[in-house]
Amino acid sequence: MAKVVIIGAGIVGCALADELTERGWNDVTVLEQGPLWAAGGSTSHAPGLVFQTNGSKTLANFATYTVEKLMSLDLAGEPCFLQVGSIEVATTTERLSELHRRAGLATSWGIPAEIISPEAAAKLHPVLDANSILGALHVPTDGLAKALRADEAMGKRAIARGATFLERHEVIDIKKENGKVTGVVTNQGDFAADVVIACAGIWGPKVGDMIGMPTALQPLAHQLAWTEDIDSLSDQEEECTIPLLRNQDHDLYYRQNGKGLGVGWYGHRPLAVAAKDILPFDKAATMPSMLEFTAPEWVGAMEHSSEILPDLKTAKISSGMNGLFSFTVDGNPLMGEWQGLKGFWVAEAVWVTHSAGVARAIAEWLVDGQPSITVHDCDVNRFEKHQVSPEHIQMRGEQNYIEVYDILHPLQPMEDPRPLRTTGFYHRQQELGGVFFEAAGFERPQWYEANETLLTKYSVPTRNDWASKFWSPICGAEALHVREKVGLFDLTSLKRLEVVGKGSQEFLMKMTTGNLDKPVGSITYCLMLAETGGILSDITVTKLSENHFVIGANGNVDLVRLQNFAPDTVQIKDITGGTAVLGVFGPNSRDLLQSICRDDLSNESIKYFKAKQTYLGQVPVTLWRLSYVGELGFEVYVEADMALKLWDTIWQAGKGLDLIAAGRGAFNSMRLEKGYRSFGSDMTTEHNPYEAGLGFAVRKSGGFIGEAALAKLDPEKLDKKLVCLKIHSNEDVVMGKEPVLVNNEPVGYVTSAYFGHSVGHPIAYAWLPAQYATKGSNVSIAYFDKLVSAEVANDPLFDAEMTRLKS
Repeated sequence: MAKVVIIGAGIVGCALADELTERGWNDVTVLEQGPLWAAGGSTSHAPGLVFQTNGSKTLANFATYTVEKLMSLDLAGEPCFLQVGSIEVATTTERLSELHRRAGLATSWGIPAEIISPEAAAKLHPVLDANSILGALHVPTDGLAKALRADEAMGKRAIARGATFLERHEVIDIKKENGKVTGVVTNQGDFAADVVIACAGIWGPKVGDMIGMPTALQPLAHQLAWTEDIDSLSDQEEECTIPLLRNQDHDLYYRQNGKGLGVGWYGHRPLAVAAKDILPFDKAATMPSMLEFTAPEWVGAMEHSSEILPDLKTAKISSGMNGLFSFTVDGNPLMGEWQGLKGFWVAEAVWVTHSAGVARAIAEWLVDGQPSITVHDCDVNRFEKHQVSPEHIQMRGEQNYIEVYDILHPLQPMEDPRPLRTTGFYHRQQELGGVFFEAAGFERPQWYEANETLLTKYSVPTRNDWASKFWSPICGAEALHVREKVGLFDLTSLKRLEVVGKGSQEFLMKMTTGNLDKPVGSITYCLMLAETGGILSDITVTKLSENHFVIGANGNVDLVRLQNFAPDTVQIKDITGGTAVLGVFGPNSRDLLQSICRDDLSNESIKYFKAKQTYLGQVPVTLWRLSYVGELGFEVYVEADMALKLWDTIWQAGKGLDLIAAGRGAFNSMRLEKGYRSFGSDMTTEHNPYEAGLGFAVRKSGGFIGEAALAKLDPEKLDKKLVCLKIHSNEDVVMGKEPVLVNNEPVGYVTSAYFGHSVGHPIAYAWLPAQYATKGSNVSIAYFDKLVSAEVANDPLFDAEMTRLKS
C-alpha cells in the first residue's frame, strides 16, 4: 500500500481521502494550511449550487456522482445535500433554444430534465415572475451542496479508517529524488510519501512552482451577495427548499437563503489574482478566498435581477464578497500524475459541483490503474507548451470567466489570443481567403472563400440557423470537388511523434494493438488500450527503419504515456513543431504528385498504407499512402523550413488538374462518409475495440497492454455498439451529443455528425444498445425542441469496398 500525502482539506481533498480509504489505502495524511474544516479555500465560501448538465459527458458524470455521494452523507443528522432541483430561465428566444439543447445534453448523460412553461417555473419558484420569461429548463435532481458539512463528514469517515488530518500544516516544498517524489516539507516538519496529491485549489500554481510544474489554473474573483428578507419568502422556515435559479442571459444565479436570496454575478470584468498573492489564513480579513466586496463591479446585478425577480427591486444587500475560485485554459479540471515528477498527482481547478466525481476518478486511477470513466480531457498533461505560459493561462482563464454563461456553438473557435502557431502555408492560405479555426494552437482553415465559385457547379443544401453557424456551403462544394478531382488539405495540427532506439519495435508492440513486425515503409493503424481494454487512443505507426518509427497521435497525453513506459534505449520526441503536413487527396492526386516526382508513385510501387521517402521537385518529403477522407491520396510530410516551397510546388503542378485548397469542413464530411472514427468523440476508455467497430486493429498474437481484458470479451456478444445513422431530413444537421431515442425513450447519444455531401444526407454516429444497432432500425434524435427521424445504416456509407483508397 502506498504512503499518500494529500495537500489541502477542501472538498476535493476530503473526498479523495474518503475514496482512497474506502478502497483500502489507509496510509493517507491530509495536510491543511488553515483550520479544519473551514480551511479558507474556495470550498469554505462556495455558495454550493450544483447544476449537473454539461456539454462534457465526463463533467456531467462527475457532477452526478457528486450528487449521489453527498445525498448519502450527513453530519450529526444534518444533510450534506439539499436536492431542491434547478431552474434555468430564458428571457430570449435564443436562450430558450439553448435550453432545449441543454435538455438534450442532460438526457444524453442520463440526467432527468425537461423544458417547462413560465407558469410552471413560477409555481416552483415563488419569487419568479412568469411574465418575464419565455420558458425554463428544470432539472429536479440538482441542488445545494453543503460543502463544509460534506468536508467534515468525509474527513471524519476517512479518519475512522486510518487517515490522518493535520491542520495548520503549510506545505512549503516537495521532496524528490531521482525523478520521483519522496515527501513534502511543511512549516511543522517533513512527511515522507510515495504519492503526493495536490488538492490545493486556488493555491495550485503556488504548489506547482515548488517542482517547476506550470499549472494551467487562474484564480478569479466572482461576486456573491446576500439579501435581507424579501416578502415572497417571508413564510420560509428552512435554509433552502425552492429550486436554484439561473438567469444566464444576464450572467446571474440565485439560491435561497432562508427568507432571503444569495445573488451570484458573472457580469463584471474578470478579477484575476495571482496565487502567490493570496493571503495566509491568519492574515486574511475573513478568510483567504474571500476578498472585499467591490461596489463598482456590482453595478447592474440587482437591476437585471429585478427584471425576473420583482422583489429584488427594493431588496437590501446584507453582505457580499468577491470570492476566489479557479478557471483553467479549457474549462476542465487538472487531474492525474504530472509527467515531470513520478508520484506527484493533481486534482485541482475542481468546483464543488464535480468534487466527489473527480475524487473517485483519482482514487480509481491510483488503486486500479484507470478511472471507470474517461478523463482524457482532464489530464494534467494535455496541454501544448504555449498553453501553459503565464500570460496564456491568465488570458484564457479570464475569457472562460466571461463566457461562463454564454451560448457557445460546438464549432465556435477561440478568438483570442490568436494567431499563436502558424505554418509555412499560412500566408498562401490567407491569399485564398482561408477562414481559420484553431487546433492545438495552429491556425487551420475550415474553408476557403476562393472556392465560392464552386457553388455554381455543386448544389449544397441549406441548413437550419444553428447548423449554419461557423459553416459555409463552400465546405460542401469543396468536399464534392475533392471526390471528383483533387484537394490540398493542411494536416499540420495533428500530433507527430518520433520513436527511435534499440528495441523500439518491441516497445511499440507492447504499447499498441497493431502488428508492427512488417517491412520498412509499412504503416499500421493501432490502438493504445488501458489494462481494462478501453481505448486510450488510436494512432498510426510508420516504420521508417528497424529502430525508427513515426507516430500520428492524438495529443500530448499520448506522448506522455509512451514516454512513461519507454525503456532507456528508446527515445520519444514530439516533432510536430519542426514539421508540416499536407494531404493531397482525390482521384487526381497520384497524377499530380507523379508530375513533380522522379520516383515511381504507381500503386505497385507505393501501395496503400505504405510510406516512401522521396522528392517533390526540390523538396525532400516522406509520402504516406493513406487518406482520412476515404480517397486515393497521400499525406506529405516535410521539414518546417521547406513548407512554403512544398505548397508552391504542389500548387503550381496542380493547376492543370483542378487542384483546390480544401478546409476542415470538407475533411470532416468526407471522413464521416467513410466511417473513420475520431478519438475523444467517437470512442474513449469507456469503449473497447469491438464495440467501436475497430476489432480489425487488434492483432491475434497478443502481447499488448489490455490483451487480458479483451480475451474475456466475446466480439459477437456486445452490450453496445457504435453505429452509423442516416438522418432523413437534409436541413437538420445535428452537431453531436444529442440523445437518441427509441419509442420516445432515450437509449444512446450521438458522437460525431456532419452532412455527407457525396451520399446526399446528414450522417451521425451514435452509441446504441446492441438490440437497436442492427441495420434498418428506426430511431429518433432529439434536436432542440423536435425529434429528427433516422435509421441505422451501413458502416461506412461510402466506398465500403475500399476501391478508391486502394486504386
